[in-house]
Amino acid sequence: MRLMKRRNFVIHTPEEIVRIREAARVTALAREEIAALAHPGMTTLELDELAGAVIRATGGTPTFLNYNGFPRNICISVNDVVVHGIASEKCVLKDGDLVSVDVGVTLNGGIGDTAKTVLVGNKPTTKDIERLLAGTQEALEAGIAAAHPGGHVGDISRAVAEVANRYKLGIVRDLVGHGCGTRLHEPPEVPNFVSTSEGPILAPGMVLCIEPMLNLGTARVYVENDNWTVRTADGLPSAHFEHMILITETHTEVLTRV
Repeated sequence: MRLMKRRNFVIHTPEEIVRIREAARVTALAREEIAALAHPGMTTLELDELAGAVIRATGGTPTFLNYNGFPRNICISVNDVVVHGIASEKCVLKDGDLVSVDVGVTLNGGIGDTAKTVLVGNKPTTKDIERLLAGTQEALEAGIAAAHPGGHVGDISRAVAEVANRYKLGIVRDLVGHGCGTRLHEPPEVPNFVSTSEGPILAPGMVLCIEPMLNLGTARVYVENDNWTVRTADGLPSAHFEHMILITETHTEVLTRV
């Protein structure tokens, strides 16, 4: 890879983009398969073990496993867990639970990273949960639509925040999107809120993860003693959707769209 502009963003080579695009493609397929496996009565550890098998069947390896000491194949976040949930045999999924699966796959030097939140089972949901899911998905799509070659990272942030505010959802400020490609976390950061900086210009060869993390209640969160699990401060549910995008000369390509 090539670092430019005081190393605050990464421009990937055409050869790297080929590998990143394929890693993102299989990660998206794995995300859908894993999310579909979640059902009431299973533990999140069982889901994680299935996720590991799904990822390895792609020919890749779980990117998150042992990343800075993370102990599982994927992140599984239930209800009020925003992100980075650690699968456990003690956590049994119930009908009506909100489950976020955050999946990373490393394949031939490329990395894919994507997430979605699903409802488990067939229990009728509430209007608030529908608002949370619809608003978070719409915020992601708005962020993608705002990503244009020659624009700024701040355009993405502004678009996400406008949708989140319209749906009256709490925007987590402690966690942000990021560059991704040949490393899991690359510059720049991609906030879901408007900051004082417009951020780097969106240049061809940049690969970004846009990932709204929105809460039904307060935007405040805390990290549990395991140093990973992030929960909402008020115990209300959270949702997390994530796509990888590639900035080209003429348009923006969504790499994790199925």
